Amino acid sequence: MKELPKNQLSPKIKRVWRLNDLIWLTLTFLLCAVIFGAVYLASLELWSLIVALIMLALYVLGIIIFVVVIPPIRHIRWRYEVNEDFLDIARGIIWKRRFIIPFIRVQHTDTHQGPILRAFKLSSVTVSTAAGNHSIPGLDCETAEQLRDRAAELARIAQEDV
Repeated sequence: MKELPKNQLSPKIKRVWRLNDLIWLTLTFLLCAVIFGAVYLASLELWSLIVALIMLALYVLGIIIFVVVIPPIRHIRWRYEVNEDFLDIARGIIWKRRFIIPFIRVQHTDTHQGPILRAFKLSSVTVSTAAGNHSIPGLDCETAEQLRDRAAELARIAQEDV
């Protein structure tokens, strides 16, 4: 089996993933808490208090899993490498995925930043083919621009060679 790509994402991406997951977990918990809080106040029954405690326990468990445990593992498993003919991406914790994207198939490349990535001075690079998009998140801005430009140049060279 071919060895894994050598390049890793910026370590700052772990903080981005943690913050992003914490925001989504908290919003989901608050939405559920408001709904069950209204039900509890309307009925004042024991079952709704038990449901609220279960929701709180699931929220705490979700924080432990998605904010503490998963980001370091996810960071270790995310790898990428660019060579003259293709882009190699490996990722996944439970379901490991490996993408080999030949530059002859690349239609365009771009970089993007959301507000959280921008706060940590990170960018994502997306390589688009007819089959779909492949994104490499959490690269520092300079590395992302260099990767985007290199992938675009290699795609142009591959198209000219045909």
